[in-house]
Amino acid sequence: MVPARFVHGFSFLFETIARMTGVPWARQGPVFLVSLGHGTTHWVAAFFYLLLPFIGPDLGLSYTDTGFLVSVFHLSSLAANLGSGLAVDISGRRILFQIISLCVGGAALLAFGFTDHFVVLASLVALLGASNNLWHPPAIAYLSERYPKNRGYVLSIHALCANLGDTLAPPVAGALLTILTWQQTAFTSAFPVFLVVLVLALTLLHKDRETERDKKAPVNFREYASNIKNILRNRVVVGLCLASGCRNIAQNGLYLFLPMYLINELRTGAIWMGLVMMALQVGGLVASPIAGTWSDRVGRRPVILWGLVFSACIVALIAPLRGDLAIITVVALAGFFLFAIRPVVHSWMMDLSPPGYFGSSTSILFGTQAVMTAAVMPIGGMIADRYGLAMVFYFLAATVLIASLIVFLLPTQVPHENSRN
Repeated sequence: MVPARFVHGFSFLFETIARMTGVPWARQGPVFLVSLGHGTTHWVAAFFYLLLPFIGPDLGLSYTDTGFLVSVFHLSSLAANLGSGLAVDISGRRILFQIISLCVGGAALLAFGFTDHFVVLASLVALLGASNNLWHPPAIAYLSERYPKNRGYVLSIHALCANLGDTLAPPVAGALLTILTWQQTAFTSAFPVFLVVLVLALTLLHKDRETERDKKAPVNFREYASNIKNILRNRVVVGLCLASGCRNIAQNGLYLFLPMYLINELRTGAIWMGLVMMALQVGGLVASPIAGTWSDRVGRRPVILWGLVFSACIVALIAPLRGDLAIITVVALAGFFLFAIRPVVHSWMMDLSPPGYFGSSTSILFGTQAVMTAAVMPIGGMIADRYGLAMVFYFLAATVLIASLIVFLLPTQVPHENSRN
């Protein structure tokens, strides 16, 4: 009786979710497989950030030097963005590019285990950054094309799994760092990446060839360039990219400076650092599907605007806090609102993109984020060196406040006429 009740209960829950989202469970397999890969890219990036508080003292790096490494990460993300959107849109090979992304990131993390030289480390960080942003154009394009009427929902699952990867990485990294060196921890953490590569290759790669056969590439480069110019002339697109860049600065600023603040200023230790960083992501696990599905019904702009306003207020509260319970609570709330926005931004960008240019539009969005984050991370490091790590959180809150002002000033615009058929 008990197993039957459980089965009936889960069946009822799944049917309810399917009705609310408009996507039958039988069609959701690719959503969760692609999202699993997204979570893996965030597992890789999270380990990079979590290793920094231990890499810095071991190599004698200042906060500014550490900020430079993060800039390398985002500049290489930009470089990967420049051609990946075009390649994805023309070839139609969405899954193949996702697999390449995971292979590059896994190999770079594996190689972390064999170096303690700054130049070599910076080169590997560049590969990590390229891997991280090589993922987004093919994955977001794939999901946006496959589920045009449910982008908010499917991209929220994509974001939820990113939060899941970011949630699992901190406690695992914290535990490993108590018994292993940072090189050994990096080496060990690379193996799950290749397991996910195998899963994607066995389940979705054959569908990639079907997509390639059906793909209608842009007629010529002149037509492609003309459409890209039209996208870039769109005031809503430009404003959305700038606002997303400001939000991304805050997100990556928390990834970079919060672990160092916990380790160097509050002396919490690796285990507690892992728990606090996990709390940051748990909020996103809850918020992403709620915000994404809600935005499909009420629109993207109000969800993003209110999420940004609350995020700015809460991030500013991190600096004056000292109690363990207070810190972990506020950090979880910051994650709830900050990460709720992410899939809604992606959905809005896809709504504004003409069909056949989803990969390129994603590259424009993530390229803007990469440029802005790369430029600002060393500034955050200089603030930390001169005024202390606590001051950085006020700086990050200000960037989110700027993002909310940009979104508030954006005009309301209907989606592209063919982008949500």
